[in-house]
Amino acid sequence: MRREQAAHIDELVRVANGEAGHRATPRDAVIQQSWRRCVSEHKLDPEVLRDPCILTQPRLREHQEAMEEFTHTARFGVETLYRQVAGLGYVLLLTDAKGITVDFIGDPTFDNNLMRAGLYLGADWHEQHAGTCAVGTCIATGEALIVHQSDHFDATHIPLTCTAAPVFDPAGNLAAVLDISALRSPGPKESQFLALQFVRSVAHKIETANLVNRFRREWIIKLASSPEFVDVEPSCVLAVDGSERILGFNSKARDLMRRESERRTGRPDPRPLVGRRLSEFFELGVDDLPHFSHSRPASQRMVRLAVSGTPVFAQSLAPPSRPGTPAAEIPQPAVPLPLQALFRDDPAMQRVAARAAKLVNTQMSLLICGETGSGKEHLAKAIHAASARSAKAFVPVNCAALPDTLIEGELFGYEPGAFTGAAARGKKGLVIEADGGTLFLDEIGDMPLALQTRLLRVLAEREVTPLGRSRPVPVNIRVIAATHRDLVAEVKAGRFREDLYFRLSGAVLQLPPLRERRDLDWLIQQLLAARAHSGGEPPRLEDAAMQILLSHGWPGNIRELINALDYACAVAGGGLIQREDLPDGLDMEGAGRQPGAPLRPVLAGGMEPGARGELLSALAARRWNVSAVARDFGLDRTTVHRRMRRFGIQSPRHGDAV
Repeated sequence: MRREQAAHIDELVRVANGEAGHRATPRDAVIQQSWRRCVSEHKLDPEVLRDPCILTQPRLREHQEAMEEFTHTARFGVETLYRQVAGLGYVLLLTDAKGITVDFIGDPTFDNNLMRAGLYLGADWHEQHAGTCAVGTCIATGEALIVHQSDHFDATHIPLTCTAAPVFDPAGNLAAVLDISALRSPGPKESQFLALQFVRSVAHKIETANLVNRFRREWIIKLASSPEFVDVEPSCVLAVDGSERILGFNSKARDLMRRESERRTGRPDPRPLVGRRLSEFFELGVDDLPHFSHSRPASQRMVRLAVSGTPVFAQSLAPPSRPGTPAAEIPQPAVPLPLQALFRDDPAMQRVAARAAKLVNTQMSLLICGETGSGKEHLAKAIHAASARSAKAFVPVNCAALPDTLIEGELFGYEPGAFTGAAARGKKGLVIEADGGTLFLDEIGDMPLALQTRLLRVLAEREVTPLGRSRPVPVNIRVIAATHRDLVAEVKAGRFREDLYFRLSGAVLQLPPLRERRDLDWLIQQLLAARAHSGGEPPRLEDAAMQILLSHGWPGNIRELINALDYACAVAGGGLIQREDLPDGLDMEGAGRQPGAPLRPVLAGGMEPGARGELLSALAARRWNVSAVARDFGLDRTTVHRRMRRFGIQSPRHGDAV
């Protein structure tokens, strides 16, 4: 143990034992109180040096999904703050109310150091696990604060400086913590005061944006102490309904109303603010709100607090409505038409489309997973068509098809003369072509590792530097990636960057394989209708041919189905497609299988140690698709791989299991 750590532990023990005065410690009161909590309540040993606690990917995903809607709103604020401090060695963490890091931005160059320090996705910074730290102590106190170097409880955290601010939900409960940290910093704690102001400001903006997004169909009231700032930088924001009930507020509005309530009673009022009437706190009723719209000069929009009489200036935002139609009666389609066009009465596709519908207009990156040919690009195009970006370009990039030597220039572009063989006028690059629209990265799992680092920077900073250019070009893109690979397994194998995976997988949409869909007959009819000649009738299928199509296992999914129908239409020459018009061998697999059923329900009771023959049969029936076999067995994919190794079974593809 280093001398610095030993001295720190000695100081901490003196404080924990109740010694007072500057001899015991010069620390701020909030740090001393946290140290005592760590010993008396959390039972942490000051002499134990702890490794960071980082959650497994499945547990992290649970926390991220619970925060999904909030993270959408917060992301712009987090990225804005990072741009303000870029190049100063800081990383940004957004944690949930339990202290789990659900979002992260940092320089990929320092990934290993950041992970060792716990400044990474999935890190648990709750005070009861990590001791005194900015996130954990912010959760405990509800206040913004700096925990600088040896302020930390755990001696392993002494090199760190961390500054955090709470973000509250519209009901006043802690929703998240925004933290800015660095591995190295100047010695004086005062060096972090500006960082504290940055974090407080952005946390306030995230909190307000979340409130306005949550209650965008209600009255929004913005308040400021001066008319000059009420329309540009209001400090207090609250939402009310048409009955004058308060629905939500930001923390500054909460504090303002609490002070008014205490002035009325002379003591703290424990009653919740949500549900109380607006007129309890302001000389203002819901009928007065139209008079405080932006169309009137700000100086004429003064209102007084109900108890103190303090003047404030207000701006009101009316809820959206349609003439003659009550807001509650406006029909809201659950799924946009481009997404509805992908399926018919299939529960799995309905779930995918419903989730995608909630994400079409967010900045969040999407990851579409599914077997080869299952329609990942069709889904990406539908999301783009349903979004506000539909007027801009949808730019697809097949990461597996571009040669390693060309992919960087194709993606990021290059200046004239950037390298031997470069086009005389340079190249714009696919990322810049997608500016304002959607960049679709197909087969992202096949992207070379070296290029993954550059892509990570594009996603984090929303700017791209073409080859041969010194200054970056800002881009406004929505990124949708797709893969048939298990990226979690690729990350564990070191073939895919973990931080890029988390950046791409803001939300994951899992497409079902065609053999599991219940709308196969509808999809066949849709594809046939698309093959009708201009003004003519679409080809028809005789019953026997349709039964073969419905019974086939479709290992190639929709792509294989399209090829089969194209072949059948060409052979039949239009009109009626008969059984003999289908491709040879199409009816050999899965004959008599019901649509949506697995090929064969092997080993329903589970895998027994002597089941090598049945496992081989199942793998062969599923064309060596381990994911499909795992679903048939009701097991995890890794379990099937483990059994394959135990039985000495190798896939004929690449000499390994897939």
